[in-house]
Order: sequence, then C-alpha cells, then structure tokens
Amino acid sequence: MEQQRDNFFHTRCLINDKVCSMIIGSGNYANVASITLVRKLGLNTIKHERPYQLQWLNECGVARVNRQVMISFSVGKYKDEVLCNDLCMLLI
Repeated sequence: MEQQRDNFFHTRCLINDKVCSMIIGSGNYANVASITLVRKLGLNTIKHERPYQLQWLNECGVARVNRQVMISFSVGKYKDEVLCNDLCMLLI
C-alpha cells in the first residue's frame, strides 16, 4: 500500500488589507475558507451549485459546504484570486 503524504505550508497573507493565516496543503483538492474569515472581512458569497458535507476524522463533526467566496489575496509581491468553498461547522 502506497503511503499518503501531505505537506503543509503555513504563511500570512493580505486579504482586503487585513493580515490573515493561510495554509496550503499539497494533497488537498478543494480550496476552503472559514465562515469566520468570510464574516469578519465582510466578503460576498455565492450559492454553491452542488452543496455537500465533509465528515471530519475527529470530534468536530460535519462541515456543511453550501456557499462559495472569491478571495483576492497577496503574499509579498505575489497576488492571486481563488474561488473557495465556504465552510460552516455543524457540530453533531
């Protein structure tokens, strides 16, 4: 069985001139933003065309994904824009 490895990189970025934490994972297939980030920065969301749930592997429960948000960010001189799924935690 091939061992799965994910490399994580943690850095700071600017979103709407606010310093935010960013985590980049090599094995991830989805871009996500926390509902806290979206609310605190007043970012506009759009309805997700195909809502879904994520089951976490710990005691946090299920994350419901039903919105998306376009985030423009910068890290140093690098600037980009990415469409992220908006995660709302449901503890069950």
